[in-house]
Amino acid sequence: MDLLNTLVDKGLRRELPSREEALAVLATSDDELLDVVAAAGKVRRQWFGRRVKLNYLVNLKSGLCPEDCSYCSQRLGATTGILKYSWLKPDEASQAAAAGVAGGAKRVCLVASGRGPTDRDVERVGRTIEAIKEQNEGVEVCACLGLLSDGQAERLREAGADAYNHNLNTSEGTYGEITTTHTYADRVDTVQKAHAAGLSACSGLIAGMGESDEDLVDVVYALRELDSDSVPVNFLIPFEGTPLAKEWNLTPQRCLRILAMVRFVCPDVEVRIAGGREVHLRSMQPLALHIANSIFLGDYLTSEGQAGKTDLDMIADAGFEVEGAGTTTLPKHRADALAAAAGAAGGCGSAASAGCGSQTEAGAGGGCGSHAEAGGGCGPCGGHAPEPEAATEAAPAEVPGARTDLVAVRRRGAGTDLAPNA
Repeated sequence: MDLLNTLVDKGLRRELPSREEALAVLATSDDELLDVVAAAGKVRRQWFGRRVKLNYLVNLKSGLCPEDCSYCSQRLGATTGILKYSWLKPDEASQAAAAGVAGGAKRVCLVASGRGPTDRDVERVGRTIEAIKEQNEGVEVCACLGLLSDGQAERLREAGADAYNHNLNTSEGTYGEITTTHTYADRVDTVQKAHAAGLSACSGLIAGMGESDEDLVDVVYALRELDSDSVPVNFLIPFEGTPLAKEWNLTPQRCLRILAMVRFVCPDVEVRIAGGREVHLRSMQPLALHIANSIFLGDYLTSEGQAGKTDLDMIADAGFEVEGAGTTTLPKHRADALAAAAGAAGGCGSAASAGCGSQTEAGAGGGCGSHAEAGGGCGPCGGHAPEPEAATEAAPAEVPGARTDLVAVRRRGAGTDLAPNA
């Protein structure tokens, strides 16, 4: 297929495909799907071999967000029945992070709901980062706290943060239909602040919110222009109690085509399969590993994920290997550029040594912090006890082709009395 040969050649040279070529990937037929996956796999192996990076989410503060992001289970007025609590203490967060590191996670993603951190919040997260790094040698830490004010990215880096996650989520043209309490430009500004501070920039998208192919291409091209080291691809988890609860627009085949398009447009960056992979890729998750080189281990923020051991078995069975702590994730040219940027910005330089451009959860941003779980919003953490079971969400409505049985509100892990799934 001439299109795929062209895209492989461009990917191996880090050359940007045309918009028409990117759109053509999304328009391929199911009969061509394995060819698309194989072509994207060639580009993936060129820059990342057969390594899979594992990331682990720790939700520092859950729920009660003042933003109105339509996809988020923690949005203003949501009736999703998620856990709600205030900030975890540094030792609690470090203990939660240790569970993920023990399961093979190389990066810990610290997420907090809300529009953005206060200076006091930044100090609190800084102490948490220090505690995690003291107790988990060599671990990378990515913060996802929402919109940043001037100077906050620099302070996070001085505290030892390696990366900052803030997703664009969707195209600039349709952003106002998803969120009204902050703008697309606000999100871009935060990614740029992180970059300027020498943090590895992580920014991604949420697919399945009713967007067009053009919207998907627009946001991925914008992410390439921002030069994100890591691009998390979330697939919307349609939580009951949110405005997008009935948006079941994805199939496993559609998800694979979206991942392939992202890989062709961003050939040498960490492409992470983030929230919603279990819900929408289902039994085709192993195929996605031929395209993406990074996943989250275990649960997400407010939704339960696949068991950590099942993730590890899936990686091994598919012929891939877990990336070790001593391995630099990014290709040398990107790792060198990140190190140079970190050096120019001053500070601790830990991001450079991590080299990894990974970054985390899918969606940190103005509005409920991360949204690693495919638009599901942020998840549990704060030290408070879980809310009564009576607060659980209403039974999902019947939607043709919807796998509502796979949408489970998270009730375990950080901020609860139940052991984490790692």
